[in-house]
Amino acid sequence: MNDPFSQVDLPRGVDLTNCDREPIHLLGGIQPIGFLVAVGNDWVVRRASANVAEHLGQAPEALLGEPLNALLLPGAMHRIGGLLHLLRGPDTVERVFGVVLQEGGIAYDLAIHMVGESIVLEGEPSDLEDGLEAGTTVRGMIARLHQADGFENICREAVRQIRGLTGFSRVMLYRFDHDGAGEVIAESAASFQASFMSHRFPASDIPRQARILYERNLLRLIADTEVPPVPVLPLLDSHGQPLDLSLSVLRSVSPIHVEYLRNMGVRSSMSISVLRKGRLWGLIACHHNEALRVPFERRTAAELFGQIFSLVLESREREQEQARDAEANRVHQQLMAALGAMRPGNRSLAEFLEMLSEVIPCDGIGLWSKGGTALRGHSPTAEEFAGIIRYLNRAASGRVYATHRLGEMYPEAADFADRAAGVLAIPLSRSPRDYLVFFRRAVTHSVTWAGDPQKPVTLGPNGARLTPRKSFAAWQQTVEGQSRLWSQSDLVMAERLRVTLLEVVLQLTDMAERERRVAQERQEILIAELNHRVRNILGLIRGLVTQSRSHAATVEEFGDMVGGRIQALARAHDQINTDRWQPAPLRDLVVAEAEAYLNGNQDRVILSGPPALLEPAAYTTMALVVHELMTNAAKYGALCDRQGRVLLRWRFTPEEALEIFWTEENGPPVKPPLRKGFGTTIVERALPHDLNGEAELHYNLAGLEARFLLPADCVRRGSAPATPAPAQPQPPPRGEARPDAFSLSGRVLLVEDNLLIAMDAEDQLRRMGAEAVDVASSVQAALRLLEHAPPRIALLDVNLGRENSFPVADALRAHGVPFVFATGYGEADAFPERFKTSGVISKPYTAAEMRRALEKRLAEGS
Repeated sequence: MNDPFSQVDLPRGVDLTNCDREPIHLLGGIQPIGFLVAVGNDWVVRRASANVAEHLGQAPEALLGEPLNALLLPGAMHRIGGLLHLLRGPDTVERVFGVVLQEGGIAYDLAIHMVGESIVLEGEPSDLEDGLEAGTTVRGMIARLHQADGFENICREAVRQIRGLTGFSRVMLYRFDHDGAGEVIAESAASFQASFMSHRFPASDIPRQARILYERNLLRLIADTEVPPVPVLPLLDSHGQPLDLSLSVLRSVSPIHVEYLRNMGVRSSMSISVLRKGRLWGLIACHHNEALRVPFERRTAAELFGQIFSLVLESREREQEQARDAEANRVHQQLMAALGAMRPGNRSLAEFLEMLSEVIPCDGIGLWSKGGTALRGHSPTAEEFAGIIRYLNRAASGRVYATHRLGEMYPEAADFADRAAGVLAIPLSRSPRDYLVFFRRAVTHSVTWAGDPQKPVTLGPNGARLTPRKSFAAWQQTVEGQSRLWSQSDLVMAERLRVTLLEVVLQLTDMAERERRVAQERQEILIAELNHRVRNILGLIRGLVTQSRSHAATVEEFGDMVGGRIQALARAHDQINTDRWQPAPLRDLVVAEAEAYLNGNQDRVILSGPPALLEPAAYTTMALVVHELMTNAAKYGALCDRQGRVLLRWRFTPEEALEIFWTEENGPPVKPPLRKGFGTTIVERALPHDLNGEAELHYNLAGLEARFLLPADCVRRGSAPATPAPAQPQPPPRGEARPDAFSLSGRVLLVEDNLLIAMDAEDQLRRMGAEAVDVASSVQAALRLLEHAPPRIALLDVNLGRENSFPVADALRAHGVPFVFATGYGEADAFPERFKTSGVISKPYTAAEMRRALEKRLAEGS
């Protein structure tokens, strides 16, 4: 049989000099999952794929030169013509689903686009049994995406949902770095698949021309690398040119890429482009070790979701940019206010280096100016700094300059890489003379590559071509002498800071007394416009962070400490806001703190006293004090074991001040602290300092005792009846199990044909302790998972649309694996006799019901 591709000499050879120029959009063929027809403006067929007879009943030789409307039904031509009118721009593809092309024929999904003067029509047989409700599915996927918090969770949710939508066994989010290499930053994979999470791939794995196509054609499916492509005939037109298939949804695959996928053990793949500001930011890469044709409508839904995901990332980036702008404005205002308050002739940027070092994360900072040299933190010596400045004068050209590999650019810097392996330099004058320089120390770290990126290139079976890498096993590379990368955020902030500092420098050198007065008036106007309450709370939070930092031994302890204190302020703020900034009950403050912090110990906090209302300022201060007392009692005092309790009582004095007594009983013996932490400082000094009140602490052996006095102008009597009652215990938050709750382990098989229900059930199973959850939407997919490794237990949806899950249950029983059915109302009577006694939960089921059924079934065994 003649190979149509051998009849012409297409430019397909690739060697070491032109690998990056392989014409992958001019391969002259399509994948055999569909057909292609290209017509002119007159709708006369000019090209057709060699397999067109299988779909339209006529060989390509018979079609060429014939009008398309002689072949297709009028209704089909009408819908195709309508698609043509919808095309907007040079890189657009329109599609329509379920179109019957010929009398008595099957339905096809169609894609149409323009190439020069040709109209390219591609068709695939419709999967009428797929049953996808694209609109509902995509809306649900987008809703779950918007619910994810933080960059990592958004990325993780995206790959999970694409895997659930498409059925691929491994889906990864692949982000490109500044140097063209890429890294897998999120992954969802079946338990039998090897993980590529955090692995890096060299830039050569995705050549330049492939990246260009990814920006034009947002979704690319390779259904089966084992089947040969179908040529488009004629391969060359009258001008000797092949058909440009850049926008083709069926475009065949480069032989080099086929080798690459085979070396990875991948038989079918799909990629979805992730764009940021119109440029390729990354790919959602899908892999499967078997042939897989994802229906065109389902692929379209995946492409739409990818576009929404790109927009969500852009939105989060804009939020970060706004935060950076706010931070730059804060630094600008703080610098200008500080400079304006100083006397003329007594000002220098060196006095603000500590403040500036907080703007961009660094290990040290230096100022080089005609007024002298100033260095702070981990930095080079003055002599070494002078050498860096000489290098900057040659390399920086008056712009912001950043490198994390200073030793490679300036070899002398290798001797002090432990203090300055990376620099970010901001020029402060028009001539290359003055600089503000941020330093970062060397950080030795390991990079995990998917195979050795430096592996020698060899010739492969495709003639004069490069053979792709054959090993993708994790390969560790140790990087030394380099600092952490300066991020795009760092560079943007540096540019903003440069503008601010240029203004500052001009004022430091040229500002006259009149200019100083004008600037000071402007600052006063700006300061007067700021919201007093916002400034106070920001200052308070900054103080909490700063003070807590010096008393925390670990990052986790620091996070818990600051988070708890800020949360106490937030609860107080919520209560005050609820009461419309009117005085709020002291009892509510204590109860809220006990409920939020003590997790089941609230009944051991006994409250008594008359109704007392605290003014807003006093309420916020008292919230911090109570939080620190609760925290200390839970960690070291009466609430750290099962016997102790806290008595909190209060009374009004004759002067209408409020006297509060805190007493701990039956706890471990108390010793005075060897050092005074920030929490103790808050308890002892907050009321006297902020409210002119009193505070006393007594570290008695039997338990801590404290007395506080709030002045009369901070409190007032309430009208509610005084009913001494302990703070009531609350159930754990929704979705959190109690400590003694059932804990699942091992792998779980979940068979569910509804994507959103499957994702919710998967989340519940993971929260119960499942190490891995394999999700299948059909009997065939479930049985395939069973072949790899039997799970510990399975949850089976009875009704899977066109089939039921009883064959899966039979297979599980044969493997000795217990299972639980999930069913809608009325289906239990239709169970086969062999499953009449099986565990069943009814839809819609709760997490508690699922937990009870799984626990019972595991106890019964298989």
